[in-house]
Amino acid sequence: MASAARDIAPRGLSRTVSNSLGSSTSPTSAFKFLPSHSRKQLKPFATEDIKIILLENVNQTGRDILAQQGYQVEFLKSSLPEEQLIEKIRDVHAIGIRSKTKLTAKVLREARNLIVIGCFCIGTNQVDLDYTAKHGIAVFNSPFSNSRSVAELVIGEIIALARQLCDRSNEMHKGTWNKVSNRCWEIRGKVLGIIGYGHIGSQLSVLAESMGMQVIFYDVVNLMTLGTAKQVPTLADLLRDADFVTCHVPELPETKDMIGPKEFEQMKTGSYLINASRGSVVDIPALIDALRIGKIAGVALDVYPSEPAGNGDYFVNDLNSWAEDLRSLKNVILTPHIGGSTDEAQSAIGIEGTSFVAGALVRYVNEGTTLGAVNFPEVALRSLTLDEPNHVRVIYIHNNIPGVLRKVNAILGDHNVDKQMTDSRGEVAYLMADISNVNHGEIKDLFESLEALSSRIMTRVLY
Repeated sequence: MASAARDIAPRGLSRTVSNSLGSSTSPTSAFKFLPSHSRKQLKPFATEDIKIILLENVNQTGRDILAQQGYQVEFLKSSLPEEQLIEKIRDVHAIGIRSKTKLTAKVLREARNLIVIGCFCIGTNQVDLDYTAKHGIAVFNSPFSNSRSVAELVIGEIIALARQLCDRSNEMHKGTWNKVSNRCWEIRGKVLGIIGYGHIGSQLSVLAESMGMQVIFYDVVNLMTLGTAKQVPTLADLLRDADFVTCHVPELPETKDMIGPKEFEQMKTGSYLINASRGSVVDIPALIDALRIGKIAGVALDVYPSEPAGNGDYFVNDLNSWAEDLRSLKNVILTPHIGGSTDEAQSAIGIEGTSFVAGALVRYVNEGTTLGAVNFPEVALRSLTLDEPNHVRVIYIHNNIPGVLRKVNAILGDHNVDKQMTDSRGEVAYLMADISNVNHGEIKDLFESLEALSSRIMTRVLY
């Protein structure tokens, strides 16, 4: 067991500790970490120095995983008002939240020791991802827990739109018998166009094919397809050929109003649109126009640009100026962001998702691994072993500008660099290196030399 911790660096040094989990649970990881009995302890500080606060009633599973590391874990059942949140966040190294806690730039500026955020939920809109990336704070989430529930909802909406089920049901509730077949279709043989072939899009692809649909998809990266789905080169190609278009993309500047007047013009006349991703993706006034002229035969929306904070009679023009116009149209399915609202999804978020996020926090704090991070490039090295006693892991988060690697390697050059990996994402780059033949007295000099570089965002030295 490693000896008691010693403070060998100024206050800015990240307080990182040992005893990480036995294996990686990231689906993007191509390897397993070493078993804990052979793993070297990375411990510049005592385990109990790591302070973590968990808000919004994070599941007991996650609390246990973090507490088993020896961290100081504070648990609260609710979110906090901004002023109280600022007070709580000032001294913690990690924070776990769900969807109600807003980690804005104003709040994060007060977080002097924060190195990682765990979102024990699907979305990360409640976190200022740009600020966190530029200040060296990793953010992890649970991206898989509700994917099946969302995919099944979309399948149901495809059938409901094709058969005008909601209109017929509303008419029956009003006492009107209206048996019609005009413009009602089977979905077998129809083309489903999926925008975004990630966790939800790919599951939806399989379900749709099993019901006889032809599947095409558009994504910004080339991906391996499932079944007989085909990737198309442009969004315009997808819109031109699809009978049903469904959106499954994150909220980014590039996806704001991704489906607008130009895109509606490119779609087939009489086609259908479904959005269960983010409310900013579809230009709603343009959608209303397309519905009124018959360009679009129907739409299903589960997300909106502005959504109320609680249940009630809030879906009116005060919330979104077009709400009442949208509500008045035929063959329009409107649901209150219930894509992941199933018992199964909530259970997965509560247990499986919690384990995933808590494990990611532990691996990041203990080993610097960013697999699964939503705002950092994904970088990992195998764990150091007990047979490598004089090794140090250097983590250098820096601005993605020319010449940085040359300067970093000049600092590391007096030692043998056993392993090194670096990657970038936008303006931020993440370098991880294991170096050998490092005497304990050299660690502080190594840290301070890296801290002095003008490109530095955050430096961590684990040993």
